[in-house]
Amino acid sequence: MARIAAASLVGTAIEFFDFFVYGTAAALVLGPLFFPTFSPLAGTLAAFGTFAIGFVSRPLGSVLFGHVGDRYGRRPVLFASLLLTGCATIAVGCVPTYATLGIAAPVLLLVLRFLQGLGLGGEWGGAVLLTAEHAPAHRRALWSSFPQIGPAIGFLLANGVMLALSAGLSDAEFRSWGWRVPFWAAGLLAAVGLLLRSSLAETPQFEELSASGKRAGAPLAEIARDHWRLVLLTAGALAVGYAVFYTVSTWALAYGTEHLGVSSTVMLTCVMAAVAIKGAATPFVALLADRWGRRPLCLAGCAASALWMFPMVALLHTARPFLMFLGFLGALLAFITMFAVVAAYLPELYEPRVRCTGAAVGYNLAGVLGGALTPLVATALSDGGSGPPWGVAAYLTLVALVSLGCFALLPETLPQRSGEPAPAPASA
Repeated sequence: MARIAAASLVGTAIEFFDFFVYGTAAALVLGPLFFPTFSPLAGTLAAFGTFAIGFVSRPLGSVLFGHVGDRYGRRPVLFASLLLTGCATIAVGCVPTYATLGIAAPVLLLVLRFLQGLGLGGEWGGAVLLTAEHAPAHRRALWSSFPQIGPAIGFLLANGVMLALSAGLSDAEFRSWGWRVPFWAAGLLAAVGLLLRSSLAETPQFEELSASGKRAGAPLAEIARDHWRLVLLTAGALAVGYAVFYTVSTWALAYGTEHLGVSSTVMLTCVMAAVAIKGAATPFVALLADRWGRRPLCLAGCAASALWMFPMVALLHTARPFLMFLGFLGALLAFITMFAVVAAYLPELYEPRVRCTGAAVGYNLAGVLGGALTPLVATALSDGGSGPPWGVAAYLTLVALVSLGCFALLPETLPQRSGEPAPAPASA
């Protein structure tokens, strides 16, 4: 299990490194480089628009790779998704700016971001199922939480490189070529990830399905027919996690540098410190889920998110590093109270024959609802005015309340003492 969990963690860390480095670049440099004819606000919105495309393509990736995972195995998904995302990320680092290519430059950026999201849409389902279906039932949440640590590591790597480059280079050098370095580094990281995953075995549950001839012929059709309500509920439930995380990791960077006059180095340091603590807390929260259940922790995380959004915005608006860090930390601890658990929770909600498609589609649809729109909405709501952007806090609180209602409608899936998972209604 340690080897399987490590390979899943490293893979998700690499995939999310690729995905996050784009978000940081969108917040810091892509607007003026690829949309120079726009006003500063419009340029930031346009850059976040290309950022959002990656979330829109993630459900498509979950459908494509979910079909592969349910029909041909979880293992092939891990290779194909990592290869696709890695190649697309390297290519982003090679795209000439608007000054060289004109309108073709942002168009290429959109296409490559779409491919990034397509690959990441398959990665999560494959990595999580690999650990969840190998793990003993009484420690499934713990082992399944390791792929959920990967995004924190990927974020720290992506922003650590960006921080070092922005601090060590002049502004002209960073805008000229420095921002491209993390994208080029994706090639080496992808090679490492593929090597680590080359020796992994297929999961016992998929092998059993193959041997019994019970694999789904058309997983998406089964999901749409028998589990559509469950997919919508899980997407709505997880939307708040995406909204909170990308508010902190993407919108706050742009708001702090553009509206508050805080240096990008200070903003990145505050966010990275909060993300590091969030990543370290992940397995401990998962242990609680193995003891007390999945649903109670998810409900607690949603409630904490709803209560913390106004304090977080107030602390951000102080522009004082320690207070901003506290605001971010509170938000991310509420976030991980839910997301440390969902890697075990979502697979347990779906029957094995359609699990890769169902869990991944629900998870990535939540990314569209919470992750794709939030930086755009928050940027629009925070434009103008000298006071704290309370509209952002109100928006996030509303998303948290909707997610709380969705979690309340989902069943508990904590495995029984016998080691068998508690049954979840197929139409839940």
